[in-house]
Amino acid sequence: MTVKTLVIDGQDVSGQENASILDVAREHDIFIPTLCFLEGLTSVGACRMCLVEVEGNHSLLPACVTTVQEGMVVHTRSERLDMYRLTILEMLFTEGNHICAVCVSNGHCELQSLAARLGMDHSELMYFSPDKGVDISHYRFGLDHNRCILCSRCVRVCQEIEGAHTWDIMGRGIKARVITDLAEPWGESETCTSCAKCIQVCPTGALFNKSRAVGEQHKQPRFLEYLKHNREGGK
Repeated sequence: MTVKTLVIDGQDVSGQENASILDVAREHDIFIPTLCFLEGLTSVGACRMCLVEVEGNHSLLPACVTTVQEGMVVHTRSERLDMYRLTILEMLFTEGNHICAVCVSNGHCELQSLAARLGMDHSELMYFSPDKGVDISHYRFGLDHNRCILCSRCVRVCQEIEGAHTWDIMGRGIKARVITDLAEPWGESETCTSCAKCIQVCPTGALFNKSRAVGEQHKQPRFLEYLKHNREGGK
Protein backbone atom coordinates (compact mmCIF):
# COMPACT_ATOMS: atom_id res chain seq x y z
CA MET A 1 0.00 0.00 0.00
CA THR A 2 1.30 3.45 -0.96
CA VAL A 3 2.55 5.72 1.82
CA LYS A 4 1.72 9.43 1.68
CA THR A 5 3.93 12.10 3.22
CA LEU A 6 2.48 15.38 4.45
CA VAL A 7 2.96 18.16 6.97
CA ILE A 8 0.71 18.64 10.01
CA ASP A 9 1.35 21.71 12.18
CA GLY A 10 4.87 21.99 10.78
CA GLN A 11 5.68 18.35 11.50
CA ASP A 12 6.66 15.99 8.69
CA VAL A 13 4.47 12.88 8.97
CA SER A 14 3.39 9.94 6.83
CA GLY A 15 0.43 7.61 6.58
CA GLN A 16 -1.21 4.98 4.41
CA GLU A 17 -2.95 6.30 1.30
CA ASN A 18 -6.43 5.44 2.62
CA ALA A 19 -5.83 6.98 6.04
CA SER A 20 -7.64 10.10 7.15
CA ILE A 21 -5.96 13.25 8.43
CA LEU A 22 -7.28 12.38 11.88
CA ASP A 23 -5.78 8.88 11.72
CA VAL A 24 -2.34 10.22 10.85
CA ALA A 25 -2.56 13.03 13.41
CA ARG A 26 -3.38 10.58 16.21
CA GLU A 27 -0.57 8.25 15.15
CA HIS A 28 1.80 11.17 15.74
CA ASP A 29 0.17 12.41 18.98
CA ILE A 30 -1.27 15.55 17.35
CA PHE A 31 -4.51 16.54 19.08
CA ILE A 32 -7.61 17.20 17.00
CA PRO A 33 -10.90 17.47 18.95
CA THR A 34 -13.74 15.08 18.08
CA LEU A 35 -17.17 14.10 19.38
CA CYS A 36 -18.84 11.91 16.75
CA PHE A 37 -15.67 9.98 15.86
CA LEU A 38 -14.98 6.68 17.61
CA GLU A 39 -12.38 4.10 16.66
CA GLY A 40 -14.16 1.02 15.31
CA LEU A 41 -17.13 2.86 13.79
CA THR A 42 -17.54 4.35 10.33
CA SER A 43 -16.55 8.03 10.27
CA VAL A 44 -19.35 10.41 9.25
CA GLY A 45 -18.06 13.92 10.04
CA ALA A 46 -21.25 14.82 11.89
CA CYS A 47 -20.02 17.04 14.72
CA ARG A 48 -17.51 19.12 12.68
CA MET A 49 -15.27 19.51 15.74
CA CYS A 50 -12.33 18.05 13.79
CA LEU A 51 -12.30 20.75 11.12
CA VAL A 52 -8.79 21.61 9.93
CA GLU A 53 -7.20 24.00 7.47
CA VAL A 54 -5.49 22.56 4.40
CA GLU A 55 -3.30 24.93 2.42
CA GLY A 56 -4.69 25.55 -1.06
CA ASN A 57 -8.25 24.80 0.07
CA HIS A 58 -10.39 27.73 1.20
CA SER A 59 -12.95 25.54 2.95
CA LEU A 60 -12.34 23.92 6.33
CA LEU A 61 -12.24 20.13 6.04
CA PRO A 62 -13.35 17.48 8.56
CA ALA A 63 -10.20 15.56 9.46
CA CYS A 64 -12.02 12.30 10.18
CA VAL A 65 -13.32 11.84 6.61
CA THR A 66 -10.63 13.61 4.59
CA THR A 67 -7.98 11.22 3.25
CA VAL A 68 -4.37 12.29 3.21
CA GLN A 69 -2.73 13.41 -0.03
CA GLU A 70 0.93 13.58 -0.98
CA GLY A 71 2.42 16.95 -0.03
CA MET A 72 -0.66 18.10 1.89
CA VAL A 73 -0.02 20.86 4.44
CA VAL A 74 -2.47 20.77 7.34
CA HIS A 75 -3.05 23.17 10.23
CA THR A 76 -5.01 21.91 13.22
CA ARG A 77 -4.84 25.12 15.28
CA SER A 78 -5.49 28.71 14.26
CA GLU A 79 -7.59 31.64 15.40
CA ARG A 80 -10.18 30.73 12.79
CA LEU A 81 -10.38 27.08 13.88
CA ASP A 82 -10.53 27.99 17.58
CA MET A 83 -13.46 30.31 16.86
CA TYR A 84 -15.33 27.70 14.83
CA ARG A 85 -14.87 24.99 17.44
CA LEU A 86 -16.00 27.18 20.31
CA THR A 87 -19.05 28.22 18.30
CA ILE A 88 -19.91 24.58 17.61
CA LEU A 89 -19.62 23.80 21.32
CA GLU A 90 -21.80 26.78 22.22
CA MET A 91 -24.44 25.64 19.73
CA LEU A 92 -24.45 22.13 21.19
CA PHE A 93 -24.91 23.48 24.70
CA THR A 94 -27.56 26.05 23.82
CA GLU A 95 -29.65 23.77 21.59
CA GLY A 96 -30.00 21.18 24.34
CA ASN A 97 -30.37 21.20 28.11
CA HIS A 98 -26.90 20.35 29.35
CA ILE A 99 -26.99 21.08 33.07
CA CYS A 100 -23.80 19.29 34.11
CA ALA A 101 -24.42 19.47 37.85
CA VAL A 102 -27.52 17.26 37.59
CA CYS A 103 -26.43 15.03 34.69
CA VAL A 104 -25.85 11.30 35.20
CA SER A 105 -22.58 11.61 33.24
CA ASN A 106 -21.18 14.56 35.15
CA GLY A 107 -17.42 13.98 35.25
CA HIS A 108 -17.62 11.26 32.58
CA CYS A 109 -18.87 13.34 29.66
CA GLU A 110 -16.87 13.94 26.49
CA LEU A 111 -18.77 17.14 25.71
CA GLN A 112 -18.03 18.50 29.17
CA SER A 113 -14.37 17.50 28.97
CA LEU A 114 -13.91 19.01 25.53
CA ALA A 115 -15.52 22.29 26.60
CA ALA A 116 -13.08 22.50 29.50
CA ARG A 117 -10.09 21.65 27.32
CA LEU A 118 -10.98 24.21 24.66
CA GLY A 119 -11.67 26.93 27.22
CA MET A 120 -15.42 27.36 26.86
CA ASP A 121 -16.52 28.99 30.12
CA HIS A 122 -19.68 30.73 28.83
CA SER A 123 -21.88 31.04 25.76
CA GLU A 124 -22.60 34.16 23.78
CA LEU A 125 -25.55 32.44 22.09
CA MET A 126 -29.10 32.45 23.37
CA TYR A 127 -30.20 29.28 25.15
CA PHE A 128 -33.20 27.64 23.49
CA SER A 129 -34.17 25.62 26.58
CA PRO A 130 -36.25 23.21 24.46
CA ASP A 131 -38.94 21.00 25.94
CA LYS A 132 -37.43 17.57 25.27
CA GLY A 133 -38.57 14.30 26.72
CA VAL A 134 -36.94 11.43 28.60
CA ASP A 135 -37.65 7.82 27.67
CA ILE A 136 -37.25 5.42 30.59
CA SER A 137 -39.56 2.74 29.22
CA HIS A 138 -36.69 0.26 28.87
CA TYR A 139 -36.24 -1.90 31.97
CA ARG A 140 -32.45 -1.36 32.04
CA PHE A 141 -31.63 1.83 30.17
CA GLY A 142 -32.80 5.42 29.76
CA LEU A 143 -32.73 7.98 26.96
CA ASP A 144 -32.57 11.69 27.78
CA HIS A 145 -33.10 13.71 24.60
CA ASN A 146 -32.00 16.83 26.48
CA ARG A 147 -28.40 15.55 26.52
CA CYS A 148 -28.26 14.16 22.97
CA ILE A 149 -25.85 15.90 20.54
CA LEU A 150 -26.85 13.76 17.51
CA CYS A 151 -23.39 12.30 17.08
CA SER A 152 -25.02 9.13 15.68
CA ARG A 153 -22.63 6.83 17.55
CA CYS A 154 -25.60 4.83 18.89
CA VAL A 155 -27.02 4.48 15.36
CA ARG A 156 -23.72 3.28 13.94
CA VAL A 157 -22.78 0.86 16.70
CA CYS A 158 -26.24 -0.72 16.61
CA GLN A 159 -26.05 -1.13 12.84
CA GLU A 160 -22.39 -1.91 12.26
CA ILE A 161 -21.46 -3.90 15.37
CA GLU A 162 -24.65 -5.36 16.87
CA GLY A 163 -26.56 -5.63 13.59
CA ALA A 164 -29.90 -4.82 15.21
CA HIS A 165 -30.62 -1.54 13.36
CA THR A 166 -32.69 -0.34 16.32
CA TRP A 167 -31.54 3.28 16.36
CA ASP A 168 -32.04 5.99 13.75
CA ILE A 169 -32.36 9.78 13.51
CA MET A 170 -35.71 11.40 12.72
CA GLY A 171 -36.34 15.00 11.68
CA ARG A 172 -34.07 17.79 10.55
CA GLY A 173 -32.22 20.68 12.13
CA ILE A 174 -33.02 21.53 15.71
CA LYS A 175 -36.03 19.20 15.61
CA ALA A 176 -33.92 16.12 14.84
CA ARG A 177 -33.77 13.40 17.49
CA VAL A 178 -32.71 9.79 17.86
CA ILE A 179 -35.45 7.18 17.78
CA THR A 180 -35.83 3.44 18.26
CA ASP A 181 -37.53 1.50 15.48
CA LEU A 182 -40.41 3.61 14.07
CA ALA A 183 -40.29 6.23 16.85
CA GLU A 184 -41.65 3.75 19.39
CA PRO A 185 -40.78 3.85 23.12
CA TRP A 186 -37.49 2.10 23.70
CA GLY A 187 -39.09 -0.41 26.03
CA GLU A 188 -41.44 -1.53 23.25
CA SER A 189 -38.72 -2.07 20.65
CA GLU A 190 -38.83 -5.50 19.02
CA THR A 191 -35.32 -5.18 17.58
CA CYS A 192 -33.32 -4.02 20.63
CA THR A 193 -31.15 -6.81 22.06
CA SER A 194 -30.37 -4.91 25.30
CA CYS A 195 -26.66 -5.35 24.55
CA ALA A 196 -25.76 -1.92 26.02
CA LYS A 197 -23.33 -1.09 23.21
CA CYS A 198 -25.16 2.18 22.53
CA ILE A 199 -24.82 3.10 26.21
CA GLN A 200 -21.07 2.56 26.16
CA VAL A 201 -20.42 4.66 23.05
CA CYS A 202 -22.66 7.64 23.92
CA PRO A 203 -20.35 10.62 24.62
CA THR A 204 -22.83 12.39 26.95
CA GLY A 205 -25.57 11.49 29.41
CA ALA A 206 -28.15 10.98 26.68
CA LEU A 207 -28.01 7.19 27.02
CA PHE A 208 -27.50 5.82 30.49
CA ASN A 209 -27.78 2.74 32.66
CA LYS A 210 -30.72 3.13 35.04
CA SER A 211 -29.26 0.83 37.69
CA ARG A 212 -26.08 2.79 38.32
CA ALA A 213 -25.34 5.84 40.39
CA VAL A 214 -23.77 8.95 38.85
CA GLY A 215 -20.30 7.98 40.03
CA GLU A 216 -20.60 4.61 38.29
CA GLN A 217 -21.60 5.93 34.86
CA HIS A 218 -18.08 5.67 33.47
CA LYS A 219 -18.32 4.25 29.94
CA GLN A 220 -16.06 1.74 28.20
CA PRO A 221 -16.09 2.32 24.41
CA ARG A 222 -12.78 0.46 23.97
CA PHE A 223 -14.74 -2.77 23.45
CA LEU A 224 -15.06 -1.74 19.79
CA GLU A 225 -11.35 -2.20 19.20
CA TYR A 226 -11.54 -5.66 20.80
CA LEU A 227 -14.49 -6.73 18.65
CA LYS A 228 -12.96 -5.34 15.47
CA HIS A 229 -9.65 -7.08 16.17
CA ASN A 230 -11.32 -10.47 16.71
CA ARG A 231 -13.67 -10.17 13.75
CA GLU A 232 -10.70 -9.51 11.50
CA GLY A 233 -9.10 -12.73 12.71
CA GLY A 234 -6.62 -11.12 15.05
CA LYS A 235 -4.73 -13.08 17.67
